[in-house]
Amino acid sequence: MSLPQDFVDSCRAMIGIDSSPAAGCLAIAEYAATLARRLGLHAELQLESWNGLDQANVIVRPLAAPSQDVMDVAPGEFVLETHLDTPDPGAYALWAKTDQNPFGASIYPTPEGDVIYGLGSADVKLDFLCKLYALAEAARANRVWRIPPVLVGTFGEELGMAGAVRLIRKKKVRPVAILVGEPTELRPVIAGKGFASVEIEVPFSDAEMRFREKHLLGESVLTQSRLFAGRAAHSSAPQYGESAIEKMLDALERLPTGIAVIEIEGGVNFNTVASQAVLEIDSVSELSGEELKHLMALKLVRVRSAIRRVQERFRLFPDAEFVPREPTLNIGMIRTYEDHVKLSGCVRLPPTVSQDEYESWMRILREACAAEGAVFRIGDYKAPFRLAAASTLLKVAEGVLSELGVNAPHSTQAVANEANVFAKFGIETLVWGPGQGVGNSHTPSECVKISDLTLAIEFYRRVIDRMCV
Repeated sequence: MSLPQDFVDSCRAMIGIDSSPAAGCLAIAEYAATLARRLGLHAELQLESWNGLDQANVIVRPLAAPSQDVMDVAPGEFVLETHLDTPDPGAYALWAKTDQNPFGASIYPTPEGDVIYGLGSADVKLDFLCKLYALAEAARANRVWRIPPVLVGTFGEELGMAGAVRLIRKKKVRPVAILVGEPTELRPVIAGKGFASVEIEVPFSDAEMRFREKHLLGESVLTQSRLFAGRAAHSSAPQYGESAIEKMLDALERLPTGIAVIEIEGGVNFNTVASQAVLEIDSVSELSGEELKHLMALKLVRVRSAIRRVQERFRLFPDAEFVPREPTLNIGMIRTYEDHVKLSGCVRLPPTVSQDEYESWMRILREACAAEGAVFRIGDYKAPFRLAAASTLLKVAEGVLSELGVNAPHSTQAVANEANVFAKFGIETLVWGPGQGVGNSHTPSECVKISDLTLAIEFYRRVIDRMCV
């Protein structure tokens, strides 16, 4: 079964709209609302301002928002949710399948059927379209809704799931259950790791700052520089990468005393395993013994020792349903500023980790940083989630997949997404979607099989029938 041409045209249009963090989601939400109305649905925009940009959630229903009389009878709404933003595309030159344009959707034939390439094809703009067309088809059948369905396209998944948080806190929907869109290779995902972004700012001592200033202004200075190479990977799957920052910190530990850090740089963002890092150092002869104890190199070594103590605790909390099984802490980026060095990274937590345990780990890091005069902060935190095996939504999803001839047993994901937000509010939440995540999303070769999109439309249509009629 092939997709109708208007759906393919909509795919090209959605991929063609830049909804990366620098652009925001207002334009793509406006397009989605216009398309929904063209399909005979009711759409509204939840306008927000976030990260210095105009943003929007788009909320789509078969009719206008349910009246109070309807909601007094219905237990709530069945929500289908997909985020509309994407990560930054990176270097355009790497997007070989789309003529060096990440926003130019391209379709290629393969032995397994046609595949569509472009930023957001798998993660997860086209999943939103599948839900939209399924909802439109269900609405045309003039259903009497036992539980009204509602489709939401949210902003800010790359910004701490900001759109999902605003959606719930402002009570724009009344969910009894939520089906979250993420590329899961058609497998229902019943659990996800939690996520915390962390930043550590380690100050230079006054003596080291004076030395660095003198060094940088000197006409003939000698320094040693070393480049460290690793292999990039997403922080949710660090086993596929090799951190250049970790190699650099290993080298710092082996340095003799009396070494000043002139420059230390590594990684491209907090959420990936760093593929490159560089260290520039010089020996210090004029500092006293006490001043030598407070050099940046030693401070970073001591902070790293605290990180290792926390990582030792990780081994006590394995969860066999996840890969990797244990919690992880990845330092993805390190930068040198005038008076400090900043380390940025993230922690990922399986549901085996309690809130108290997580907070004890953060306390270890905070106290170790304070001992160095450093600042430790948590930029974002989302708790892990797990859906009960007896969930009605899970049983419905598995039943529909069986009807469609799809053998896709439920699984887990190491990445955090909007499900972590919704589950915190006690809402029954399941993650599902076409396409491959690890090794495909967030890469210049991102793509999704058109056959998966076709199946997804039918999957969503049948789930809406089972959950809502």
